[in-house]
Amino acid sequence: MTDRLYLYDTTLRDGQQTQGVQFSTPEKIRIAQALDSLGVDYIEGGWPGANPTDSAFFDARPDTRARFTAFGMTKRTGRSAENDDVLAAVLNAGTPAVCLVGKTHDFHVTTALGISLEDNTENIRASIAHVKGQGREALFDAEHFFDGYKANPDYALDCLCAAYEAGARWIVLCDTNGGTLPAEVGRITAEVVAAGIPGDRLGIHCHNDTENAVAGSLAAVDAGARQIQGTLNGLGERCGNANLTTLIPNLLLKEPYASLYVTGIVPEALRDLTRISRMLDDILNRVPQRQAPYVGASAFAHKAGLHASAILKDPSTYEHIDPATVGNARIIPMSNQAGQSNLRRRLAEAGIEVPEGSPALARILETVKEREAQGYTYDSAQASFELLARGELGQLPEFFEVKRYKVTVERRKNKYNRMVSLSEAVVVVKVDGEKKLSVSESMDEAGCDRGPVNALARALAKDLGPYSDLIIDMRLVDFKVRITQGGTDAVTRVIIDSEDGAGRRWSTVGVSPNIVDASFDALLDAIVWKLVRETATVPA
Repeated sequence: MTDRLYLYDTTLRDGQQTQGVQFSTPEKIRIAQALDSLGVDYIEGGWPGANPTDSAFFDARPDTRARFTAFGMTKRTGRSAENDDVLAAVLNAGTPAVCLVGKTHDFHVTTALGISLEDNTENIRASIAHVKGQGREALFDAEHFFDGYKANPDYALDCLCAAYEAGARWIVLCDTNGGTLPAEVGRITAEVVAAGIPGDRLGIHCHNDTENAVAGSLAAVDAGARQIQGTLNGLGERCGNANLTTLIPNLLLKEPYASLYVTGIVPEALRDLTRISRMLDDILNRVPQRQAPYVGASAFAHKAGLHASAILKDPSTYEHIDPATVGNARIIPMSNQAGQSNLRRRLAEAGIEVPEGSPALARILETVKEREAQGYTYDSAQASFELLARGELGQLPEFFEVKRYKVTVERRKNKYNRMVSLSEAVVVVKVDGEKKLSVSESMDEAGCDRGPVNALARALAKDLGPYSDLIIDMRLVDFKVRITQGGTDAVTRVIIDSEDGAGRRWSTVGVSPNIVDASFDALLDAIVWKLVRETATVPA
């Protein structure tokens, strides 16, 4: 026998409370569709009436298998549930489920709300009964429950019982401040079950202020809770919420959860997890967290030579799951810690076969170590490493030669008498024996300067003869600068992430005391790597 676990996503409501995050209505629709394809049971869309975006989203929400949920608060003291306009706005969203938040910590009732404990309990009871009477599935978010239970367990339980007896389908225990550790979460959840609230009516909502939101959620499941609330990529106020991109694979792939419970997530959908995680970061214009469990770019990266050697023999030696299970991929990065096993594996992935024991392997490793001593890094710039290796092996075509370049940045007044910047680059290249000079400004359509690196990229790609059409779909998606070594010997390291129309993404590195030189070197590598892929030189 297996128990059913229900996954409740609050990315669109609690996740939107992340500092710097604000979803548009089209973005909310896109995220909701992705969540539905993943197989979550509930999608909390926001608080109708709280802001124009949330109200517009509920009007335009897509059809989903998941139950759409509107979020709001229990009625206010001094008016009936039927005559509370805030509660009415939540119900008017027309969702099949409604989640109301209410106080369960006596301190918050008397201090924050300024009402009696009895009035608060009655507000919970009447509000849940009203939602139930409207034919909706009612959920009660017990705010500050764990802190409230530790301060006054009898009153905290009274609040839960009021919601339960009024017909709430789910009573959700909230660790609102995120300070309750997993052992406490498990113990208190078990005591709630023992007090008469069935586990199959209990949910858990953890915040990550002690980096324990996922562990706390699992502890609640162990104690009997059967609904888990969280967000994609752990978005949420302060330190975030329980991360569903970690919780979901834990529940489906790890024991005892994989044997004891079933969810609405199927293995085919699980393989979309990495794509959906990165889609959300793309919407937010954020760089994905490389070290994120399961979905991070470094989640299955093996840098040490000893590890890579074992991975070649059996991936399970240093991987707890097959990366493909969650739509991710194994990476064997290159660094000054690498051995020949790392090197041969990485070269093979790039379509380069080098016999074991070849003298070229030692030359490549020595070059990597020398250049990393100068400030280069190849574990995060795989494309530049591939070009380095091809150069050592005599397998790198010379598509073009850069003869010289110049960049100028000018500050001047525009027609509105405002001081503006203008960056201009001149690049001279030699292609098929012919010199070509290209000039480009970095002004965008809005008349804003995009900077000297953008001007260089435009000028370099402007006229490469027969190769220009091969790089037309390239775009720069991230640009990272770091000063290494420090002091008078400081050098600048630039890492550029590029992407093309085929969905390929690659990273290149440049190093120089001059930031423009470092940027240009990274840009040059990015274009050459793209040309290598687009010509018949290597497999695509």
